[in-house]
Amino acid sequence: MSRPTSRVLTVLELLQTGGTRTRAELAERLGVDERTVRRYVGHLIDLEIPVVSVRGRYGGYRLGRGYRLPPLMFTDEEAVAVCLGLIAGSRTGLTTAAAAAGETARAKIRRVLPTASGARLDALLGTVSFTGDPVRRPAPGPDVLLAVADSVQHRRPLAFGYTNATGERSARRVHPHGLVAHSGRWYVTALDPTIAEDRTFRLDRMSDVRAVEGAFAPPEDRVDAATRVLDGIAAAPRGHEVVVRVRGVAEEVRARLPAGLAVVERLGRESRVTLHAERLDWVPGVLIALDRGFVVERPPELRERLAELAARLVRAAVASEH
Repeated sequence: MSRPTSRVLTVLELLQTGGTRTRAELAERLGVDERTVRRYVGHLIDLEIPVVSVRGRYGGYRLGRGYRLPPLMFTDEEAVAVCLGLIAGSRTGLTTAAAAAGETARAKIRRVLPTASGARLDALLGTVSFTGDPVRRPAPGPDVLLAVADSVQHRRPLAFGYTNATGERSARRVHPHGLVAHSGRWYVTALDPTIAEDRTFRLDRMSDVRAVEGAFAPPEDRVDAATRVLDGIAAAPRGHEVVVRVRGVAEEVRARLPAGLAVVERLGRESRVTLHAERLDWVPGVLIALDRGFVVERPPELRERLAELAARLVRAAVASEH
């Protein structure tokens, strides 16, 4: 689609939202002058779209009454935004309609997309996992999301440029097996065949993303992508490594911890919890909130902080009796 044609359709989209749009407003939205806006409106009128010119100080353009809107159309970016919004709404309880309404709405959007775009959107919706944390950051561009999802869905190797946390850039070629949204960031879990190890990559650090020739088998283990990402975040090195044995099976203990905070291993009727922290001051509160008996394996400084906290709690309890 040529750039002028795209802008003419943008004028139509803006007018379809209702009310009167001034020439100055349209010019600002399109990045053109007002004379060009008049020319674009003339193109719409030539297409027999009833655009009415409104005179006066606050005049401009509006659509004629009774005009039947053309079929709904979405760009890839709009389709991704709407579908992810529907999924997030159903998961957080923000939607007032029944769950089936979200499914039918996504189906309608899917039907109006071109075949290629629809297939890529299907791949995204079929591969993404959510950890349950609220999203606080914008998602990466739809080109990156859709390319990664397509590779995951069809087990195609993925090539991309990657910039790590220190700013070092490298070229990667991996076998992706999961796409995960966690705490406002997007991740892809993948096997790096050059070192035969699993890796997790942030999508906002990826560039020049493309699928390459070939195919690969799914991973043999059954660890889901969301668990891989959360364990990877929890295992990231920080100032202190905290290791605690907790009374309770791993599933119960893990459910009482914030997602991505710790790696939990099963030890029969106990669990070993490993987490990393820059500071230890908040860790005692997390352990107490588990409401389970525990033993600190390391570091010794954490035992000292727990003793100090226990003494303060005893003093507070005694003071409250007087």
